[in-house]
Amino acid sequence: MRPKPSSERGFTLIELMIVVVIIGILAALAIPRFMQSTTKTKQSEAKLVLKQIYVNERTYRQQSLANAYYIPAGPASAASPNALNEIWIEIMQNAKYTYTIAGGANAFTATATGNIDDDPAIDTWVIDHTGALVNTIDDVTVVN
Repeated sequence: MRPKPSSERGFTLIELMIVVVIIGILAALAIPRFMQSTTKTKQSEAKLVLKQIYVNERTYRQQSLANAYYIPAGPASAASPNALNEIWIEIMQNAKYTYTIAGGANAFTATATGNIDDDPAIDTWVIDHTGALVNTIDDVTVVN
């Protein structure tokens, strides 16, 4: 008696290799977009803290006897989270940016700088006493 031929068929090596190549192409297209979206998300920290600095600076000036903005002695970062306590801002321990405030009695400029994706470019955001928020160096779109 001869065994009955099996109707089950497996995949050939070429079919498996084609699937692997297709998955590789899809991954090559998806991973850079994913990395770009995560760095864009990290930029929201700078935008939120700078807007908070703007609002709190305005409040500080209105409450100040000298009618002046607060200018701290040094930058605020994860290493020095309490540098902006005078304007009621505390920087979180996992902060990616360093915040500096410069200016005088009638104007200020707050700057956030940070390396959010471990490349040589430094992401920089600036807000001034008018509330204009600008991304002066966009680390997401900088090509190395």
